[in-house]
Amino acid sequence: MPRTIDEGFSHFLTQLTPTTTESQAATDHRASIGDCLTRNFGLERFFRIGSFGNGTSISGYSDVDYLACLPTSQLTSNSTYSLTKIRDALATRFPHTNVGVSCPAIVVPFGTSESEKNEIVPAFFRREDNGYKIYGIADCAGGWMNASPDAHNYYVRTVDEPLGGKVKPLIRFIKAWKYYCNAPISSFYLELRVAKYASEETAIIYDIDIRDFLKSLEQCDLADMQDPMGVSGLIKACQGDPQRKDALSKLNRAYSRAEKACEASRMSNIAEAFRWWRLLYNDNFPTYYY
Repeated sequence: MPRTIDEGFSHFLTQLTPTTTESQAATDHRASIGDCLTRNFGLERFFRIGSFGNGTSISGYSDVDYLACLPTSQLTSNSTYSLTKIRDALATRFPHTNVGVSCPAIVVPFGTSESEKNEIVPAFFRREDNGYKIYGIADCAGGWMNASPDAHNYYVRTVDEPLGGKVKPLIRFIKAWKYYCNAPISSFYLELRVAKYASEETAIIYDIDIRDFLKSLEQCDLADMQDPMGVSGLIKACQGDPQRKDALSKLNRAYSRAEKACEASRMSNIAEAFRWWRLLYNDNFPTYYY
């Protein structure tokens, strides 16, 4: 059991990292999904994206995302229709699974755990910029928008490595707050926001930087973020105004608790600091060992 704040976050990181069983569950259905897409649409490229693909997933909460690059001849100018067509093919292949559309993805929820829920993002190859493949994916308004998982993974990696590999764990800690407190903020937005924040830091100290990052989110009012790789344009934090209002309320509470935790640490009151971190993470942060 942890006796210091550093030990607390070390234990917490282990707790947040998906287990071997979860990681295996995340790959169990890849071949059958890929086979279905190949037979029906002539699949060109099929690879993992999202949190599992970038090493920032959260145990028990993160699902598995794949980008499925298809020939343009298999898609239409109406992305909504294309998603429906692909959903129907996957539903036929997996009739006992409640396959559905959650734009820009097709959701194939194997089992009951999040690690067995597969989200397939249909895409087509558009071009290559600076060595990164740019794809078209559904924009959830009937059209198509640009995306480049390779470029975004590269961006996070180039920030993470000079800071001793501490940026991806910081992303995990922020995503854990989102999931444990049901804050309706896009995981993609948080991932890039944390990386952008960390790109201006010379070192990462988890408790201090969680507090400071939450403060920066509050100060920017969860504003749209310009894609740092110049691929996807503006990236929204929330789906709409109701979600943004809810997220800002939870963000204000989280920042207040992180500030109190850091103040307790500054006063060498480690038990009190743990109490505030446990409040921030809805009692999921490790318990202080006296």
